[in-house]
Amino acid sequence: MLNLLANPKQHLIIFTRYPEPGKTKTRLIPALGTVGAANLQREMTEYTIFQVQELQKAIAVSVEVRFAGGNLQLMQDWLGLDLVYQYQGEGDLGSRMARSLFDAFQSGVEQVIIIGTDCPGVNAQTLATAFEKLHAFDLVLGPAIDGGYYLIGLRQPIPELFVNIEWGTAQVFQKTVDIAQKLDLSHMNLSPLADIDRPEDLPIWEQTLAGEI
Repeated sequence: MLNLLANPKQHLIIFTRYPEPGKTKTRLIPALGTVGAANLQREMTEYTIFQVQELQKAIAVSVEVRFAGGNLQLMQDWLGLDLVYQYQGEGDLGSRMARSLFDAFQSGVEQVIIIGTDCPGVNAQTLATAFEKLHAFDLVLGPAIDGGYYLIGLRQPIPELFVNIEWGTAQVFQKTVDIAQKLDLSHMNLSPLADIDRPEDLPIWEQTLAGEI
């Protein structure tokens, strides 16, 4: 079992941002203030890491955190030394995701999933299901209710899925599906879930915490 865990073929990439006040969750600053928005970013990232650790108890999966803001020392001080950290690098979200996928597949893994930390509905079961579906489909997507996606899983790097998309708009998910169909990729969608981006989304996070207590 240790050998299996040392070199799993399934890899999970978590995109997050160091929770510096004023630099993160900016759409929530009017409701929470700069410190409150940063604290929410911190809590949601820690919640996601917890779910990923639960996943690792069930299946062999390697994990890396791709971060923006802060630096390696700050990330290690925050989330610990047990995780692999990589700076997201330059470019829009699409180019940063495509780069992280390319790097992962270059290292020899066979299935890669990318998630953010904005969607508390992404739990260990969601992630296990996504990896399971990647055995049968080229592309697995988790549609977000706002029109984006909270998860993307692939069996090979497909950079076309990450170009000419206006990130942060309500068309991201549909545009990605359209590209996949043009490329003749088999794909399946997970259940739609809500992101927490705006003040009106905050009750979703409160409900999540209530369910955990």
